[in-house]
Amino acid sequence: MDSGAVGQTMPEPPTQPGALLEWLWTLMSVRIVVAFLIVGLGVVVSKFLVRLFGRPVARRFQRQSVAQTVLGLLRVSTVVVATFVAGSIVGLGIGDIVLSVTVFSAVLGIVLAPIVGSIINGVFVLADNPYEIGDMIELENGRQGFVENITLRYTKIFTLDNTFLVVPNSSMRERDVTNFSAEDERTRLSIPLLVTYEGDLDAARTLMERAARNCDGVIEGGPDIRIGSARYPAKPTCLIDAYADSGVRLSLRFWVRTPYKISRIESTVRERIWAALEDADVEIAYPHQQLLFDENSGQARVALEEATAPAEREETSGVTEREPMESDDLSDDAGADGGE
Repeated sequence: MDSGAVGQTMPEPPTQPGALLEWLWTLMSVRIVVAFLIVGLGVVVSKFLVRLFGRPVARRFQRQSVAQTVLGLLRVSTVVVATFVAGSIVGLGIGDIVLSVTVFSAVLGIVLAPIVGSIINGVFVLADNPYEIGDMIELENGRQGFVENITLRYTKIFTLDNTFLVVPNSSMRERDVTNFSAEDERTRLSIPLLVTYEGDLDAARTLMERAARNCDGVIEGGPDIRIGSARYPAKPTCLIDAYADSGVRLSLRFWVRTPYKISRIESTVRERIWAALEDADVEIAYPHQQLLFDENSGQARVALEEATAPAEREETSGVTEREPMESDDLSDDAGADGGE
């Protein structure tokens, strides 16, 4: 009876090719293997489509970040379609797959809410376009670097310290980001200098302006630079910033062509200013105070103590301890003489 039951449940495979394929298709294990093969084929096809449409998409979208996002969505869509086909092969209907994906997405959204938030913010980053791949930016904490990649989840920054900084898009939208490469790469720098009131003010301003000229990367002159509705001189200009307590504060303003070597250019200009101050009638001011006393200032009592060696200090301390005793004896003798 057992052998008969097995024979009824597991019929022998047919010998004809067509009937053999139909018989194999009835086996669930074969369908599962075919489903996995279809998913793998979908991954391969997705990579092929990215290579095929990579250049046309790059020509269509001028922004590299948007082009990469479109190609990423194309790859994901191809894999998703292959997954749906594989699910239908193993007996899952489209409704069951959609329901499973919906439930999984809901659970995933609750557990991984920060990642979902980063993806949503990534869409806004791509739409607002505060920066683009290749731009030099500076975060609010002073970190500078180049934007290496922009995805829906994070922004990858290649810092000037030769390190990578990966920041979630949700955090990037909340930070103050300075973009040095947006539209016009020319950047204005400002170097303050505090000089004394007794020095030659005109000479100080002249030598500061001269220090910024003939410097590699500094714009020496030309038409005024327009920022919005305002115009600023392109050549280096030194202005009086304020009359401070210890001196006159000057401000040297100059423009650099590109923002990629700001620290080096600023250091070179400071070195030239320092060298020019040696031969000029200009002195750098420093905070100091001057106290004046007159007949209405009262009297100031000052106590001075001479520094002595430790051994001498011990002998001196011993003498000072005995002196009151001798003075007390003299006072007693004086009192006795006076009594007589």
